[in-house]
Amino acid sequence: VGNILSATEWMLPSPATQVHTISVLPSHSPSPAPQFAFSNLTTASKSSGGKGDQQGTPRFDVVRDDLLHPLANGNKARKLDALLPLLRRRGATDVITCGGCQSAHAAAVAVHCAEWGIRPHLLLRGEQLDVPTGYNLISLMFGNVTYASRSVYAHRDEMLYEHAKKVAGNSGTVLWADDIVRDNLAVDEETVLENDSRRVVIIKEGAGTVQALLGVMRLVEHLSCLSSFHNDEEVHIVVDAGTGTTAVGLALGATSLEGNCCHAC
Repeated sequence: VGNILSATEWMLPSPATQVHTISVLPSHSPSPAPQFAFSNLTTASKSSGGKGDQQGTPRFDVVRDDLLHPLANGNKARKLDALLPLLRRRGATDVITCGGCQSAHAAAVAVHCAEWGIRPHLLLRGEQLDVPTGYNLISLMFGNVTYASRSVYAHRDEMLYEHAKKVAGNSGTVLWADDIVRDNLAVDEETVLENDSRRVVIIKEGAGTVQALLGVMRLVEHLSCLSSFHNDEEVHIVVDAGTGTTAVGLALGATSLEGNCCHAC
């Protein structure tokens, strides 16, 4: 796994993220209320000799992936970390995905595709807002948004494929993101530009694809080398999950990299 991660082209220039440590200190007052201390050990690595918090002090660490990007961050960016470079390398001209009206995933696809020169098309469930706000506003700013009724959205795969065929036109091609890895569909990017044909790639809701796991596993590799995690310490990861891609990536990363950095999860 380490070899795969080191050989992968990434969207994010670095896997680094801020990690805030909250320590629970013993109370010296009659009140049973615990005392808390804050520290930021983002830049301290095991190799640099950092020792993190005093061993044995109860604490929890908060991974601040919400600070990765001004507009599109968190696990949404992590899941695109290995996926978008792969799509561009395979000649993708357009990407289609779907989500709720305020989908953070759809907004992240719109922003990062725009940054990488790929046209983003977003199918959002529900009706257009009278006043766009939040992620819906970001999606409208960076992507080509189409609103889908709830009855149409209930059949996501069919909806995505039919819209992709319209975007591709008669001379273009349509494929799912998972098909790129399975069939190793390489393409000459210059040929795509010369023929002016569209190569449309469909990303499932929430980026529920195999390639999305790699970006999350890259995060685990980075976190396991921070000094705030002691060598003989058992680490428990707490995460809330929607499609489950992030949770699976964290679990695979901790299990696969256990011999290198991670000891337990």
